[in-house]
Amino acid sequence: MSSAPLAAVAVPPYQVQPLIESVFSGLPASALEGVRARCAQAYGSEIYVGCSNGELMRFALQADDPNKLESYTILSRQSLPNEKPIDDILLVPSIMRALVQSDNQLHFYTIPSLDPVPSNVLKPVRHVITFTVDHKHLMRPPPLNSAPIPQPVDLCIVKRNALSLYALREKLFYQKEIPFPPGGTLARRIGPALCIADKENYNVVNLEKAESFPLLPLCQVDADFKPDPFITVTGDDEFLICSWTGQNTLGVFINSNGDPVRGTLEWPTYPKAVCLDYPYITTLLPNDTIEIHNIESQNLAQVIPAPAPSSPDPSTERARMVSSLSGYLVPSTQRSSKMRMVPVRLLRGFDVS
Repeated sequence: MSSAPLAAVAVPPYQVQPLIESVFSGLPASALEGVRARCAQAYGSEIYVGCSNGELMRFALQADDPNKLESYTILSRQSLPNEKPIDDILLVPSIMRALVQSDNQLHFYTIPSLDPVPSNVLKPVRHVITFTVDHKHLMRPPPLNSAPIPQPVDLCIVKRNALSLYALREKLFYQKEIPFPPGGTLARRIGPALCIADKENYNVVNLEKAESFPLLPLCQVDADFKPDPFITVTGDDEFLICSWTGQNTLGVFINSNGDPVRGTLEWPTYPKAVCLDYPYITTLLPNDTIEIHNIESQNLAQVIPAPAPSSPDPSTERARMVSSLSGYLVPSTQRSSKMRMVPVRLLRGFDVS
């Protein structure tokens, strides 16, 4: 059950609306057995989807015909070399690159075309457990026209028991390696501060000083339940981490020094996904409800109930929730209806009627 009434606010900030009605439309059923969409990101009017069969799909929002409703249509699809499940997609607009993780390798693609970068320019990186790019660098705008890339972005690749630091521009430049014996499973970076989860705890690592210290356990009780870590960048110097107490989940805001800031969020169960859309944190819970909290007040702003269990539409299933820094363009039922031919006066005093 949700932890608040549905009418939390007079005007709810969110509603659920389909973006792509069917990711695998047009493909034979025999080719789709067991295949699922695992991750997605958006750039402008395009959405990139990574699938469990190693397929990378590119969709674009088409709105050229005023007599038809806007909709996303597929532009291209391609398979990664190993055809293993795609674990993550990260877009870096300032260098026009998409970083795609699959089978413990990090692959590089151009955006928006999603063409693979030639291996003689950028070879895939191996032995990757997870990776992160400095959040401040992710916020940089794309280059203007054909202007050269002004600055490299800082990339941290988490390996089995070490952190490898790189500068990524047209090519990948190795900087240094920092031992991290606990081994990381998820990481987010703001400048020199890295918030990283191992199998037991959240940690903060100062990448300049190569110093680390534990913050909070993922699970605060002895139990068979092993929660997945969640680390969300919520400000210029702020992370949100989640910890299971045995009775509920606490969302704790910390700064780059590991000190608590703001208040604390609370959920009745452990989330399946946590996303930021400032000033809101949205969480997908195991009962398929979506809770939305206001970061500033920590109040629950809205609860979106779970889809009806008897719904025949598979698109209503909530398996995962993924945010995109640039947002997602939502197909509109109004723009096409409002597009119509009208007379335009071009010369003063000239009547076109």
